[in-house]
Amino acid sequence: MTRPLPEPELPEDVDDALLDEPGATITPYRDGPLIVRGDFRLVDQDGVEIDPGRQTIALCRCGKSGIKPFCDGSHKRSGFSAPSAPSRPRPAAQIRRATQRSED
Repeated sequence: MTRPLPEPELPEDVDDALLDEPGATITPYRDGPLIVRGDFRLVDQDGVEIDPGRQTIALCRCGKSGIKPFCDGSHKRSGFSAPSAPSRPRPAAQIRRATQRSED
């Protein structure tokens, strides 16, 4: 007999009001998961759809979750550390900003 998986853990400050916006929003939480909100499709590497069961999910970034690809809060116990934003801009972002400035 299989037991149901525990509910994926969402940070307390996740704002479900963003669900009204079209498309998906992905937010990396500092020292935590990726929060995906909105209209999205989740598939495995073979293209098989994974039913998330909701419009807001937390995806594991630490690799320790027992319910991957979803977060179960294991990052808190494992001491996982990661910033919310990149420590330096990606080259494409720098080029895009420079192009926008020259067009203005």
